[in-house]
Amino acid sequence: MINKKEILKINNLHVNTSNKEIITGLNLSINKGEIHAIMGKNGSGKSTLAKVITGHPSYQVTKGNIFFKDEEITNEEPENISHKGIFLAFQYPIEVPGVSNLDFLRLAYNSKQKKLNKKEIDPLSFFELINKKLKKIDMDPLFLNRHLNEGFSGGEKKKNEILQMSLLQSELSILDEIDSGLDVDALKNISNNIKKFANEDNAILLITHYEKLINYINPNYVHIMDRGKIIFTGNKTVASNIDKYGYDYISLKK
Repeated sequence: MINKKEILKINNLHVNTSNKEIITGLNLSINKGEIHAIMGKNGSGKSTLAKVITGHPSYQVTKGNIFFKDEEITNEEPENISHKGIFLAFQYPIEVPGVSNLDFLRLAYNSKQKKLNKKEIDPLSFFELINKKLKKIDMDPLFLNRHLNEGFSGGEKKKNEILQMSLLQSELSILDEIDSGLDVDALKNISNNIKKFANEDNAILLITHYEKLINYINPNYVHIMDRGKIIFTGNKTVASNIDKYGYDYISLKK
């Protein structure tokens, strides 16, 4: 059996923002071919972790390291981190009036192509490519001509994030509460597309509050965060027990 290669390694990470320590000694290892989920109470540092991995300038790493494919990215610029192969789906995707979804997606795709020294794609070829992606995730082509996320419902915004993930084919995708605000049908659709995207050459990190997403996707590991660090790791049954008993269940397990 071929050993899986470690794609993300976080060692003893400490992070401050506004002179307050949010991440307090976090360790995490993710291999290619794996899906990890992080759960935790509000304020435990889950979304902060996602932003720090992707280089958000509002957060300061005061101690520790982040490695992506054996290369340290602790203090890299967000654009460079994206081009290296990390994608972040936002919890609250922003609306960008005046910029069509199609233009944004083609610019993002060609920016990555250029960084990888690959040929940029012309508008006609890109339109053919993006329509194939749309069909795979059951998304209406009319969304391409609308302004980026403007007037989109919560589910439409989240589906648009999944479209970007599918288009960019990043090796590590971080999905920050991709399930928030979704009805049952939208959650099933998003979950199915995440499972279709996952393969042995990439990895996915889910950040969620909800057992349903865990049950649909069945991640390899479920981590529990509290006060800025991972305090417990298990499988999807952890999410089920938290749903029944609350986070006090973790205190009993420790």
